[in-house]
Amino acid sequence: MAELQFFTGTMDSGKSTLALQTNHNHAARGRVGRIFTSHDRAGQAVLSSRLGLTHDAEQVPEDFDFWKYVVDSLTQGGRIDYLICDEAQFYSPAQIDQLAKLVDELQIDVFAFGILTDFRRTLFPGSGRLVE
Repeated sequence: MAELQFFTGTMDSGKSTLALQTNHNHAARGRVGRIFTSHDRAGQAVLSSRLGLTHDAEQVPEDFDFWKYVVDSLTQGGRIDYLICDEAQFYSPAQIDQLAKLVDELQIDVFAFGILTDFRRTLFPGSGRLVE
């Protein structure tokens, strides 16, 4: 049974490193995944950790549709067993709902990583939806 898991922590707590490690561990077992990020410190279309580790990633703009991306990939003969979603606090609530739909309807595991609140202790939209 697929799961949507949200890993949260403060800045510099190792969330992106854990995202890269999670991808490595699943790929080592023969699973096929996709990596997504938004506003990464290293720039567009890359997931990076402060340790210097990096991996190519899909950039998630405001209008990105996870459901369409995955269904299109599967329809074209691709395989997707899991998604790594870094900086998930910047995703919209609708994008989080798309991720949940992928878990529920297509049995694709989703591992989301992000900060829970801003400096005022206000929930980020993506994080808020993930913890609802």
